[in-house]
Amino acid sequence: MDVAIKIGAVLGTFIFMEFVAWFTHKYLMHGLLWILHRDHHQGHVGFFERNDSFFLIFAIPSFLLMLFGVLNGNDIRLFMGIGIAIYGFCYFLVHDIFIHQRFKIFRNSNNWYLRAIRRAHKMHHKHLNKEDGECFGMLLVPLKYFRDEKVE
Repeated sequence: MDVAIKIGAVLGTFIFMEFVAWFTHKYLMHGLLWILHRDHHQGHVGFFERNDSFFLIFAIPSFLLMLFGVLNGNDIRLFMGIGIAIYGFCYFLVHDIFIHQRFKIFRNSNNWYLRAIRRAHKMHHKHLNKEDGECFGMLLVPLKYFRDEKVE
């Protein structure tokens, strides 16, 4: 398999995962699976949340794609699984570490893009219930969060 196809599969899957995450967050986490996501909006006791179980929901397909890709001669599934895993790692860095400060690093960024992500996510958490949510993505946020310092 050509290197360009491998890189394209990783990058294409990574980009596609932003839309998968948006759809899952909007329609499943704030819908049928609210029972797992609620503590992320309404608070919890301890370090872990029920919401952390979504890590497995995304990690299992990534693992299976990589496993079957390797078992079949490093076919395209391997690189799709890698794309999902890289997206998951980025999600962990941006959402859990940068935004929610589960580990106290990356606290004071003045980067325009990271400020926009933080503002959009703050607006998402303004809603404590599953209804009337906004900003369900992670890496792609509405333009208004890049322009405005204070968004209401």
